[in-house]
Amino acid sequence: MHTETGSPNPVAGLDLHLDRPGGKVRDGVMEAIRDAIRSGRLAPGLQLPSSRALAADLGVARNTVASAYAELIAEGWLTSQHGSCTLVAQRTTEVVRSVAPPPYRRPLRRLDHDFRPGHPDLASFPRTEWSRAVKRALNAAPFEAFGYSDPQGRLELRDALAQYLARARGVRAHPRNIVICSGAAEGLSLVARALAEAGVVALAVEEFGLYTQWDLLTKAGLRCPPLALDSDGADVTALGDMAEVGGVLLTPSHQFPTGVSLHPDRRAAVVDWARRTGGVIVEDDYDGEFRYDRSPVGALHGVDPDHVVYLGTASKSLAPGLRLGWLVLPDRLVEAVVRQIGEYGETSGFVDQLTMAEFIVSGSYDRHIRTMRVQYRRRREELVNAVARSSPTSTVTGMPAGLQVMIELADGAESALSRQLAWRRLGVEGLDRYRHPEADTERDGLVIGYASPAPSAWSGALDALIGLLP
Repeated sequence: MHTETGSPNPVAGLDLHLDRPGGKVRDGVMEAIRDAIRSGRLAPGLQLPSSRALAADLGVARNTVASAYAELIAEGWLTSQHGSCTLVAQRTTEVVRSVAPPPYRRPLRRLDHDFRPGHPDLASFPRTEWSRAVKRALNAAPFEAFGYSDPQGRLELRDALAQYLARARGVRAHPRNIVICSGAAEGLSLVARALAEAGVVALAVEEFGLYTQWDLLTKAGLRCPPLALDSDGADVTALGDMAEVGGVLLTPSHQFPTGVSLHPDRRAAVVDWARRTGGVIVEDDYDGEFRYDRSPVGALHGVDPDHVVYLGTASKSLAPGLRLGWLVLPDRLVEAVVRQIGEYGETSGFVDQLTMAEFIVSGSYDRHIRTMRVQYRRRREELVNAVARSSPTSTVTGMPAGLQVMIELADGAESALSRQLAWRRLGVEGLDRYRHPEADTERDGLVIGYASPAPSAWSGALDALIGLLP
C-alpha cells in the first residue's frame, strides 16, 4: 500500500501544473498525470508532490489523490519508494520538442512606505539557503565553467529550468530552446531585435502595460500598436485587422497592471492567429508562480511552443538584483536570438546561473515560492478587506494572483490623489502611468504593489495606504 511517512523530504513541496479534464475527479487526476508523463513534461525519476500537498493544490480530498497515485503505480506510470516518495517510473516516454524590465522608477527619494508594483519582499530573500546553494554550486562546478561562457547560458540551468517550467507552469521546453539572459528587459530586447532582423515591423501590445517595454520595442525598430483590454484580457481578435503586425506581447496569465487573465477563448484565438499568419506570441509570465486560488492558469506556451516565446524571470520570485531571466524559444528563433547576444553583450555570470540551477534542483526554489505565496496571499486578502471596509467608492479588480492589485476609483479621483503629498511618500502609482499613448480607454485607478514592505512594516503601510483612499 502506498504511504508517505518517514522523515520530511527536501522536495516534498514541488509545484505541479496539471490540466485536469472534467468528469470524475480521481479519473481526471490520473489522466492529467498520464498526459504529463506521455508529453515528457514529467521526466522519469521526477519526484511528485505528496498526496497531501497535491490534494491541497487541486482542492480535492487527499484520499482521491492517494487512490490515483496507487492506481498509477499499479499501471506502471509511477513508482513508490517504500515509506517515502512517489516518482515517475523509468519508462519510455515521448520527448516533446519545443519546436519585464523593472517597472518605471521615479527619481530616488525617501518613501515612508513603498507600494510600487513589481517589487518583491526583499527582506524575505532566502539568504541562508542561497548561500548554501552558492557553496554547493561552486564545489561541483567544472573547471571549464570559469572560462568564456556559452552565450545561450549554462546547460545546468537550462536543464533545471526545462524540468521546473514543465511541471510548474505547463511549458514544453527543451534545454536547447532555452536562452539565459540578465533579466526580462534584456530578454525582450533580444527577441525584438531578432524579429526586426527577420523583417517584422510591428508587435502589438496591451493598451495598459510597462512603457519601458514599449520603449525597448521602439528602439529595436518595431512599432507597437495597442490592443484594447476588458475583463477577458486583451482583445486579440483585433489582430486580424492589423496586417502589418507580425507578433504580439501579452501577459496572459495575469495581465499587468489590471490583473485579469486572458479568457480561454481568446487564448485559443491568438494561437489560431499565430498559426494562420506565422506570427509570434511573446508571453511575459512575470509572476506566474504566484496564484492564490485553486484554478492555476498554465502558461500559453504549452498550447503551441512553435509560435510562443516564453519570457520568465527571477526578479519577482527572488530578487531583481540577481539579474536572471530566461527565454524559451521556438526552434526558428534560437539562432537569431543567440546571435543578438553575441553582438550586443553577454548573459549573466556563471556563478549565479549554477547557483540558480542548484536552488531549483534541491527544491529550495519551490519551498521559497510556497513560503512567499502564503505571505503574499495573506497581504492581498488584508488589502482587499481593508479597501472594502474603508473605501466604498473604490473596488479591487483582477484575479487573486501576483504581487499587485488594481484599485478602480471614481472618475477624477486619480488626478486628485496624485496631488497629495501622502501619495508621493507611499510610492503609489496611478493607472494612467501604464496607459499606452495611443489607447482610447480612460480609467481611473491605482496600481498597488503589496509585496515590497517588509513583514514588520506591513501593518503600518496598509494603514497609511487606506488613509489615502477616498
